Formats: sequence, structure tokens, C-alpha cells
Amino acid sequence: MDINEILEYLPHRYPFLLVDRVLEMEEGKRALAVKNVTMNEPFFPGHFPHRPVMPGVLILEALAQAAALLSFKSAGQKRDDNSVVYFAGIDKARFKRPVVPGDQLLLDVTIIRSMRNVYKYQAIARVGDELAAEAELMCAIKSLS
Repeated sequence: MDINEILEYLPHRYPFLLVDRVLEMEEGKRALAVKNVTMNEPFFPGHFPHRPVMPGVLILEALAQAAALLSFKSAGQKRDDNSVVYFAGIDKARFKRPVVPGDQLLLDVTIIRSMRNVYKYQAIARVGDELAAEAELMCAIKSLS
């Protein structure tokens, strides 16, 4: 899934779009996506200016966006003006390695459970083979009308 297709599913735009490409997608099960972390990210000048580190909350947001892509694809829906995927919960979040400019963040999300339009995921962020962060995430597709 390239950036043009991602934009069809996610409402996020720069500077808050945190998924650059989806490498693998098994609808109803798992997705593997990529966030290329560059020095041009708008948060780096203010988040440890002399030693830039991607904020952990944005790593979790990137994982949630990958999960949202999987949620929409699994539900057979595209984003429209009447629906959105909300972050509904975070459990067991752990940060193991700093993510810095030049890293390629691999976002691996697997559905643990789904019921109606609510999905629970095991989410793992890696840089190469190194674990950067992990959490259980809950996302919900909601109709706005």
C-alpha cells in the first residue's frame, strides 16, 4: 500500500500522518507498515534539540495509524466524512529503544480480538531487529452521523 492509498484510508495529513508505506497486509489479521523518521519531523526541534528523539506518544500514534489502516481494510471500509477510527485504549505500553532521525520504524500490528467495529491489537515497533516499543492498542470505527 503506497502513500496515495494510505491517504484514501486515513484522515491524517502532514504533520500528523505517521505511516509512509504498508509492506504487508493480511486483512482481519495483521499489517506491517513503515515510518521513515527524518530530521525534518516538526517535533525534533523541541524534543531534546541537542539529542533528537521521537516522542513515545508519537510512536504509539504511528502504531495506532497502522492499526486504523488494518481496521478499515478488515471492515471493507474507506475513510469518509461520516466515519473515523478512534484510539480507544492503550495497555502494557513499554519503550525499549530511542527512535532517532535516520531510523526506519517498522510498525507491526496484529488483531488480538475484534467485535463489531472495535479492534484490539498487539502492536510492536522495531528499528531493524531491535524492539523500540510495544503495547496493546484498542481502536474503534465510529460513525459521525
